[in-house]
Amino acid sequence: MRLTVNGRVREVHAPDHSTLLTVLRDDLALTGTKEVCERGECGACTVLADGAPVYACLMLALACDTVAITTIEGIGSAGVPHPVQRAFAEHDAAQCGFCTPGQVLSAVALLARNASPSAREIVTAMSGNLCRCGTYPKIVRAIQSVAAQQAGVEPGPAGAASGH
Repeated sequence: MRLTVNGRVREVHAPDHSTLLTVLRDDLALTGTKEVCERGECGACTVLADGAPVYACLMLALACDTVAITTIEGIGSAGVPHPVQRAFAEHDAAQCGFCTPGQVLSAVALLARNASPSAREIVTAMSGNLCRCGTYPKIVRAIQSVAAQQAGVEPGPAGAASGH
């Protein structure tokens, strides 16, 4: 099968029943996409499919032949992080870090479709990504800071950030 991942067309030889998560991690060595629940409950395996967040553990890789997949490796690097990655670090939004790739990609998708989300809109958009460490208020503040930077204003209070 052919998949477009992080802007590159990749040829993959995997069983037809392979999930996108398995192909990304095992065949393409893109281990930033985390394997946790494998039931679509935690969001750690979130990737972007044509810009929309999806659980890679629930998608068959074969179903992605016409979809542009973006993983955490495709949005930034240690030397040049994506603004959301930078904000997560600046606001201490990652504690253990296991959920962070999925959280970041969900935030990237949110900001692409809503450049100025309210705290409640952020909480709603991020509700498919669980954080065992409970850094939800910091995640909301990080996303608000990116939205404010993009708008050229200072971020306001987190508001309903703890309502997650």
